[in-house]
Amino acid sequence: MSPRRPSAERRARPLTVVKLGGSLAESKRLASILAIVGAARARVVIVPGGGTFADAVRHAQVEFAIPVAVAHRMALLAMHQTGLMMAALHPRLKPEETLSGIRRAAAGGSIPVWLPFKLTAPDRLIAADWSTTSDALAARLAERLGGVPVVLVKSCRIAPQTSLAALARTGAVDTAFKSIVTRARLPWRVLGAGDEAELAALLDARGRGTGRPSGGNAYRPRAASVLSRD
Repeated sequence: MSPRRPSAERRARPLTVVKLGGSLAESKRLASILAIVGAARARVVIVPGGGTFADAVRHAQVEFAIPVAVAHRMALLAMHQTGLMMAALHPRLKPEETLSGIRRAAAGGSIPVWLPFKLTAPDRLIAADWSTTSDALAARLAERLGGVPVVLVKSCRIAPQTSLAALARTGAVDTAFKSIVTRARLPWRVLGAGDEAELAALLDARGRGTGRPSGGNAYRPRAASVLSRD
């Protein structure tokens, strides 16, 4: 299936960065979430979590005493594996490594899936350790794309309207995510299980999701918390 031809109005919309936690596959929600994102009329770029591939890196780091900086690079490649898996599950998804590739794919009607190693490995604003997860990398990509909105989709049910500080304090998002969102003044949301209708509304994915959105401004300066290992 070839990408749908985007309208001039759609091409003028800013991108939205959507981070899909790797653990969505374990919660059996990945296919339904990809169906929503794949139906988006908004322009979207996906940031994949590391999921079980990142878990394998953590195990190898302990077993073989791998240096932290090396494990960080391996974890970036774990995100590649999740991203390639996601791209194989929906015809609109297209792996991309660069900002220009992301913009070009989105302009053509595809949904780029960001493979982060090329841009992130040399990025001095990203700590090369486990303090930085795919949450923070999604925020950093949003910053590099011009301060566009970032949405995190987690695998667990959430409590609505938790502050960014509380999200970081409870470990729902990493502290680097909080720092980047604050520094770049990014519009942001965190969604979880049961928020499919809200995700569909945010991405203008008509006919997808169940129930009704929670309402309110799509990108207000607070979001919902969820404890997750994404």
